[in-house]
Amino acid sequence: MGMGRSRLRAALVVGLLALAGPALAEVTVLGAKRIHSMEADQPPATAIAWEDGRILALGTPEELQARYPGARLLDMGDATVIPGLIDAHGHVASLGFEQMQARLAGASSLEEALRRLEEFARGQPEGWVLGRGWDQNLWPGQEFPTAADLDALFPDRPVWLRRVDGHAGWANSAAMALVERDLSGDWQPDGGRILRDDQGRPTGIFVDAAMDLVSAAMPAGDAALSTRALELGMASAVEHGLTGVHDAGVSLRQLEAYRALADAGRMPMRVYAMADGDSAALAHLCEAGVYAHPGGRLQMRAVKLFSDGALGSRGAALLEDYSDEHGNRGLLLLTPEKMSDVVARARDCGVQVATHAIGDRGNRLVLDTYEAALGPDGAALRWRIEHAQILEPGDLPRLAELGVIASMQPTHATSDMPWAEDRIGPERVLGAYAWRRLRDSGARLALGSDFPVESVDPRLGLYSAVTRTDREGLPEGGWHPQEKLTAFEALRGFTLDAAWAGFAEDEVGSLGPGKRADFVVLAEDPLAIDGDGLDELTVLSTWVDGEAVYRRGE
Repeated sequence: MGMGRSRLRAALVVGLLALAGPALAEVTVLGAKRIHSMEADQPPATAIAWEDGRILALGTPEELQARYPGARLLDMGDATVIPGLIDAHGHVASLGFEQMQARLAGASSLEEALRRLEEFARGQPEGWVLGRGWDQNLWPGQEFPTAADLDALFPDRPVWLRRVDGHAGWANSAAMALVERDLSGDWQPDGGRILRDDQGRPTGIFVDAAMDLVSAAMPAGDAALSTRALELGMASAVEHGLTGVHDAGVSLRQLEAYRALADAGRMPMRVYAMADGDSAALAHLCEAGVYAHPGGRLQMRAVKLFSDGALGSRGAALLEDYSDEHGNRGLLLLTPEKMSDVVARARDCGVQVATHAIGDRGNRLVLDTYEAALGPDGAALRWRIEHAQILEPGDLPRLAELGVIASMQPTHATSDMPWAEDRIGPERVLGAYAWRRLRDSGARLALGSDFPVESVDPRLGLYSAVTRTDREGLPEGGWHPQEKLTAFEALRGFTLDAAWAGFAEDEVGSLGPGKRADFVVLAEDPLAIDGDGLDELTVLSTWVDGEAVYRRGE
């Protein structure tokens, strides 16, 4: 079935145009050079047939056309088909809002961040100046910025900029002046930290729960803006080959916005929404039951909790002091008593628990809480630790023992590796980003990106998981290479294991009869090329329920 690249493109366009018009046949057969079904008992196939969004069979084009006479044939030529990629931890609205705010990610200096901000603000002449993505770890000196850095450019307009990980914010003096409470002194909010100078005056940096003080002073966004953010986020996701995302922290208001989009047929992908902590969304799930939209593209049956903060802002809760800041062991965002209460309520409501934990103390708190709440059949509940980033060696095997899913993000390791050892030292770093040991221990790895903290592009996650290098191939051989995954294991983490983490393995995550026709067409074979080429895979098209929701070049 080989054909040249130009002929491949022509066939692809013809096939996709056919889908855009009235259906010419009930059954569609798509042929490709390779189809990786991720089904253990599925023989090698070069074609897939579906009807009404459900897969009928896999085989060869000749076999399937003979079985389904009159079926429409789409010939993908030399392309490879894989199951639709699922990001097991992302933030759709934040991804969309990022596109409507100043984009500071990747700025290599304070001066560059300020230049981007000033350029953005010229097109937004009134109101708050909002942005996201700054990371002081990329700047010379790695020092936190201050309000004074912003005041020179914005003496009157309030400015609020979230750090790349979303766990710290940077405000100017005009923004801090709108906060109702006096920010000076030595007091600290529960679960948060206000950075202050020697005179007790706030520097402009707010960590974790302290960010709420500034956020509360901002005008509330309207519903249309929230809906637009969801649409922008989902459009970006499908462009990169994602057919599903586990949206980690969705308010009841956002769920309603999602539901309106689903009702209108305007969701191009599947969203597994997690309620945003002990909130109105969790109360709704407990009162009305877990939610599933009849169209199959939206559900909420999980709650996202926070154990601690992030490593980059030194908010991750550690068992011992930070190696580069003695006296600081990070922040617990929930007390053990509060976490136990929320976890028990979620369990009794039939709601899956997924808890953010970065530091070894944060992870231990989650494991201890889960162990106390889970009964003998706890593995069936599929509770999760989001990130599971730094584990004390004795805690590492507990995930498999408790049946807890490790929901991890490979690009966190390759983004953090230039400074992670400075934070936690050479011994603790050996228990960080431990994908191989967790997988070999029997824990299931559901992989994602944590976008927009990292790029939404799952190809970068596959690349990081396999190489443990940056995109220049450094360090040579990979950072702590003993924790690498194989390409198959990484692909499974973004497909079948991510589906399992969302109770969807009977619907998506692999390609087999009866499952949803969610798949990605790639120009290259991710299981046949070198790992250092995974970040440059070509996404030709993304399909959900047998419909093309993204087409390259259109």
